[in-house]
Formats: sequence, C-alpha cells, structure tokens
Amino acid sequence: MAENRGPHGRGGRPVGMSGQKIDPKLLGRLIKMLLKDYKLVFILIVVCILISAVVGVMPAIYIEKVSDLIVQGLGVYAQSKSVESAWASILPELMKSLGLMACIFVLGLLASGSQAQLVAYMTQGFLDKMRRRMFDHMQDLPVKYFDRNTHGDIMSHYTNDIDTLRQLISQGLPSICSAVITLVFLIAVMFYFSVSLMLVVFAGMVAMMLVMKKVGGNSAKYFMRQQESLGKTEGFIEEMMNGQKVVKVFCHEPAAKVDFDKVNDELCRESEKAHTFSNIFGPIMNNIGNLLYVLTVFVGGLMITSGGKLPNLSLQNLFGEGHTLFAALSISVVMSYLGMCKQFTGQVNQASQQINAIAMAMAGAGRIFALIDQPAETDDGYVTLVNVKEENGVLTECPEHTGHWAWKHPHAADGTVTLAPLKGDVVLDHVDFSYEEGKQVLFDVSLYAKPGQKVAFVGATGAGKTTITNLINRFYDIADGKIRYDGININKIKKADLRHSLGVVLQETNLFTGTVMDNIRYGKLDATDEECIAAAKLANAHDFITRLPKGYDTPLTSNGANLSQGQRQLLSIARAAVADPPVMILDEATSSIDTRTELLVQRGMDALMKDRTVFVIAHRLSTVQNADAIMVLDHGRIIERGSHDDLIDQKGVYYSLYTGAFELE
Repeated sequence: MAENRGPHGRGGRPVGMSGQKIDPKLLGRLIKMLLKDYKLVFILIVVCILISAVVGVMPAIYIEKVSDLIVQGLGVYAQSKSVESAWASILPELMKSLGLMACIFVLGLLASGSQAQLVAYMTQGFLDKMRRRMFDHMQDLPVKYFDRNTHGDIMSHYTNDIDTLRQLISQGLPSICSAVITLVFLIAVMFYFSVSLMLVVFAGMVAMMLVMKKVGGNSAKYFMRQQESLGKTEGFIEEMMNGQKVVKVFCHEPAAKVDFDKVNDELCRESEKAHTFSNIFGPIMNNIGNLLYVLTVFVGGLMITSGGKLPNLSLQNLFGEGHTLFAALSISVVMSYLGMCKQFTGQVNQASQQINAIAMAMAGAGRIFALIDQPAETDDGYVTLVNVKEENGVLTECPEHTGHWAWKHPHAADGTVTLAPLKGDVVLDHVDFSYEEGKQVLFDVSLYAKPGQKVAFVGATGAGKTTITNLINRFYDIADGKIRYDGININKIKKADLRHSLGVVLQETNLFTGTVMDNIRYGKLDATDEECIAAAKLANAHDFITRLPKGYDTPLTSNGANLSQGQRQLLSIARAAVADPPVMILDEATSSIDTRTELLVQRGMDALMKDRTVFVIAHRLSTVQNADAIMVLDHGRIIERGSHDDLIDQKGVYYSLYTGAFELE
C-alpha cells in the first residue's frame, strides 16, 4: 500500500447516499435502463397485468348482475309461488354469466402465470447485466477509489444493494403497476355505479394518502438509513476478518467487540425505526379500509331506506333504461360496491406497502450508480508496446512473440510511425506529487535508472518510496515534472502497455483461487506450462512446489492460506518472472521471508534482475548493498544518493542507518 494516502475507512459515509428522500430521477434512470434491456418483455408484463386487473374487477361487476337476477327470481316466485318457475326465469342468464366468469378467470390465471414467468426472467437477467456493468466498470477505476472505500462496503454493492433491486423489479414495480391499473378500473366502475358513494371512497383515499405520506415517508427514510448502516457493518466485518491474526496477536478482541457493537447498534437502531413504521403502516391502512367499508354500508343503507329522498347519482341510470342521472339506490349496487370498496382499499394498501421496497431499492440504486458513475481511470496514451523482430538493424512489427518489444510511436505532426526498442531507461525529472490537494508528499524528485541498473530506495515508512513506484506504474499521475520511459513521456504511453512492460513484486502477496500453475500464469496469461515452471525455477520456488500434494496442480484458496508467507512470496516472484519484463519493481519483496529462505530468494532475484532495470524498496540494507544507486528519502525528498560505498564514506543518514545509529522508523 502506498504511503500518505487519503483518509478512508469504515467510519466514513458510504458512497452513493446523497439524501433520505426517494429520488424520482434515480427511479426514472433505473426504469430507463430496464426498458433498454427488456422493453418487449416489460410490455408483455404490462399486458398481463392489464388482463389480470380487468379480471380482478369483473367479479364485482357480475355480483351486481347476479344480484339483480336473484331479485328478479324472487319477484317471479312471489307472483307464481313456484320455485321451478323462478329458476326457469333466471337460469339461462345465470348460467351464461357464470360460464363467462369461468372463462374470464381462466384467462386471468394464464395472465398471472405468464406474468410471474416473465418477471422472473426480466429480474434475474437485469440483475446479471447490472452486476456485469458494475464489475466491468470497477476494473476501469483508478487505484485511489479502492484506497478510499472499504472493500466490504464495495462488496455490499454486489450483494445487499443488488438484492434491493431484485425486490423492486420482481415485487415492487409489478405490484404498483397492478395496483394502479386495478384502481383505475375500479374507480371507473365505481363512478359508473354510484357517484354518491364514490365521494365516500374519495374521503377514505385522502385519509390513506395522508397516512402514506407521514408514516410511509418515515419508513422509507429509515430503510434508506438502514441500507447505509448495513454497508458500514459489512465493511467493518470484512476488515476484521482480513486482520483477524493481527487482532489476536495484539489481544484486540475486546476493543474489536466494542467497535463492532457501535456499528451494529447503529444498524439495529435504523432497522428498528424502519420496521416500526413499516409494521404500523399496514394495520393503520387496513383499519382505514375497514372504516371506509363500514361508512359505505352506512351511507348506502341510508340511501336505500330513504325511499328515494337521497337519490343515487349514477351514470348507469343515465345510460340505462331510465336515462336519468338520479334514481333510487338498489341493494345490488350496494352489494357490488362493498366488494369493490374492499378491493379498492386492498389495492391502495398493496401499493403503499411497496414504498419500503422502493425506498430500499433507491438507496441500493444510489450506491450502485455512485459506483458506476465513478470516473474511470483516464488514459490519453497513444504509444503502444508491440512485438518486433530485427533484420539488418531494422525493427519490424510482427504478430508473434519473439522476445523483443518496441514502443510504437505514431507522430501526428507528419503522420509517421516510429519503433523504439524497449530498453528500460527510466528518468524522473523534478517530480512533485500529492495524493490530496494541499498535502504534497513528493518534492522535486529527480533520478534516473539506465537499462540494467539497480536503484534502491531507503527511508522510513511514509518517506515516499512506494509512492515513487506507483507513479512509474501510473497508478497515480504526477502534479508537476516529467517521468520518461525510454525517452518517452509516460503520459503518452497507454497504461496497459506501460504496466505490461513492468514487473512488480509487492510486500503484500495476493494469490487467487486456482492452482499453483494458474497463479504463476497470472503474470502472463498465454504462458505455457514450461514457461511457468522455468519462472518457478528462476525464483527458487520449484523445489517446494514439487513437494506439494499435487505439485503445480495444487489448488490454492483464501490467498494461499495453506502456504507459508515465504512460499507465497516465492510464487509472487515467479509470477513476475514469467512476464519477463525489462523493468522490475521489488517493494519489500523479501521482508516477510526468513533468512534461510531469503538466501534462496536472493539468488533467484539476482538471476531475475540480470540485464533488467530494477527498483528496489527495502528495509534490510543488506539487500541493497549491490545497488548501482541508493536513494535515501525523508518526507518526500531525496536527501542522499550514491552507491553503498559512496554513502558510507559520506557518513550521513545512510551511514547512521547502516551502522545502527538510528532505526529506519
């Protein structure tokens, strides 16, 4: 890790949480992305919802018709006193209505089943594409993004935040669409049957909206805070898991528990508030619905018993046989209305229950889009690294690997292209650098490394040693000065090609899930098994690899937990060796290896460094005595430079370090 990086950690606010309210623009952006990928599927889902909504309203309409038939049958029975005559008068029409209802219900069943299948297909497909978008973009982010955000919180984007989108797309949006369409049909039918009773329903709707705004708004607010706290908690847990050995070594368990309790209690508080409002929301809405049902019965009863003194304002009467807006309210209309009233309050309740899903999804979407919207690592380079062959002193580009590379440099001024051999000549010319504006960490750093030279950096932690190598890799861009590679400003070189020409062995090893061979081949994906074995031999790793249970096919997991620290470092060195780069950066490469293993590694390193430009960062001064030049850094400045013998003769800081007058730290 580089020194003097910007502050970050589990206590910081996770990226993407910009507010507590549901952002319509955020929801619109999400739906726009959904339609872009699944427009046809979405249309089919809406059609299925439309059919289901119509089917859902039809029973209430047919209740009114069936009720009228029953009243008609009772009238026939009252006149004829014959049950057979009563049945005969209504049976054909009744069977026709019931048969039609059965067909409608079958259609509704098919629509609901198709909707469920289409929603599942769209949801999982969209989440798959979203995870791909996130991961693809994450690979293009600069190193500083990962320095400033906890890994656990970033991982939470792929788990918790994505899961909130799953709930929204699979449940929230279909439920709201279904509720809205059903409510539109219900309001139209209820308005058609009785404008008077519809006014009662509107009064109940106003009460529901007020509750939804107050209680539902608070529920949404705390669900968004819960999502934020969840990211903090996962970031803390991931940090503790990675550092569990350190925790135990320093007996930090009690303090770790206290720190965890803080973030966990915050998550508990936000979740408790969110679910408190969520849990009271449903009962309140249900009871408003029950009161609305009773009120409808009461008003309907008054209108029926008034004997027409309280007439029913109805479009049904206007377009029916009476052709009048006002008529007495019938029992069949009230019975039908009560069913629709229950369905109406149920649909409003169903839609309101999705507020929490929308709020959580917006919190998750905000964090996801914050990751996707992070500026990608810029690369304005146009000089590329190509394979070449030499004939009669002339370099020619060729597709096959020849073991020789050159910089392909197009010149816009005259349209020509030149090939310059890759040598490993690195120059830093008056370089200044800051991780954060106003906090400079490198001051006027100038140095050069000719092809085949070994340059060592010595200094206390935070002096700027690793920072210099990060600048050569262009993990960060300099504030002022120039860095030239084979005479080319590295800003003109494409970053991928620049890094392909550099081999890096870090103090902190990272091995990936796979075999030993896979991990060595990570340095060069098209390397043959023979090349990987040769690299392992060069790094003196071949001997211990052959003693593993399955040799080079031994599986590694959990960052090579089944290997010793020294063995992991040897594999890291072999991985760099297989790439065969002209420039090597060794960042404390032997600091975690015991003395005996270090002798093996050092021989391998000497072979690896032969004819290469090498930058070495080391605390063990014994490992840099044979360097061509040693740079002593202090607070971002080179305070001494020269060979080992020159610096000893100067009797300065390096002399004091070497003789133990004071420690590096």
